[in-house]
Amino acid sequence: MIPITTVPCSGYTVEPAPISDSSEPIWRDLFCRDGTALPSQSPEWARAVTDAGGFRALPQFFKFDDGSRAVLPLFVKGAGRLRYAWSPPPAWGFGGVLSDGEMTPAKLSIVLEHLETLPSLGFKIRPNPLTAGLWAQAARPGWSAIDRCAHVIDLAGGFLAVRARFRPNAGTYIRRAQKSGVEIEVGNHEGLIDEFHHLLQLSLVRWARKQHEPAVLARMRGLRRDPKAKFITMASQMGDRFRLYVARLNGRAVAAILVLMGRQAHYTRGAVDEALAGESRAAYLLQATAIEDACRFGCTHYHMGETGNSASLAQFKSRFGAVAVPYCEYRYETLPLARLDGLARRTVKRILGFRDAP
Repeated sequence: MIPITTVPCSGYTVEPAPISDSSEPIWRDLFCRDGTALPSQSPEWARAVTDAGGFRALPQFFKFDDGSRAVLPLFVKGAGRLRYAWSPPPAWGFGGVLSDGEMTPAKLSIVLEHLETLPSLGFKIRPNPLTAGLWAQAARPGWSAIDRCAHVIDLAGGFLAVRARFRPNAGTYIRRAQKSGVEIEVGNHEGLIDEFHHLLQLSLVRWARKQHEPAVLARMRGLRRDPKAKFITMASQMGDRFRLYVARLNGRAVAAILVLMGRQAHYTRGAVDEALAGESRAAYLLQATAIEDACRFGCTHYHMGETGNSASLAQFKSRFGAVAVPYCEYRYETLPLARLDGLARRTVKRILGFRDAP
């Protein structure tokens, strides 16, 4: 059962939400009513975070004087003033506020003001990139804005319209994959998770090589972030909304992606065995299949996740009609923990000769 916190807010009359014995029905109702909602903001996802990630859910509920309600899914580790809170935790997608009315900068500023009153070492919020303008207008003193960049596909018009916006080379590569005999299996059973996780481990080693990072260190870091049990828990909680797309060539898994389906879709993980995939361009057929499914499910957007400063990754995503969406992650801390952590990470990278992939 997910606990609830109701809060008083200056500037708005905030009343306790109509709770019976659980906050979950209200959270689910807000999730269903908010047109910007992502799968990683659902109560089911929260259970996956708490079960597999070791976090505690502490959602913050608000009722404003215009009758609208909102919830900020929040997850914490630690206790009392020594706890830290995220929306969502690292490597768990996007978070931020859900509402059944218009979320204005004034309302969002009140949400942030409330967080400042809670006992905690700090807060970190990574909102839906499509709400970047709202968050920028609601910014408060003391909150740091960390620049990010994601790529998103607008699915308006259905798959034929979206497909027409693919760049010509994407179509060429999709046809090459089909002619090469690439076959796609879609599902969420444990066998697919095994194959996906194996490919993910191979990708960790490949990424480490490109970034001049010791393979052992990369595997340890990657498996700590994404153990197999994490994906099993996700699949158990999300059901059919957790969709693995596995590409096979000559019966062997060569590439896979994980896509979360909801009102908006989110491509959240990808992995490939380059030695087996060769020049098949299996990754292009995987993305086209998932994008078509997202259109069929009625998703409004297909999020392709964080791009950072990688020109090659941005080019790959843009071939499917994805556009760059600059946004910010927001952080509020009573102690400069993030600054110290960043300094430590930069020092280790210098020692290792680490370099970001192009």
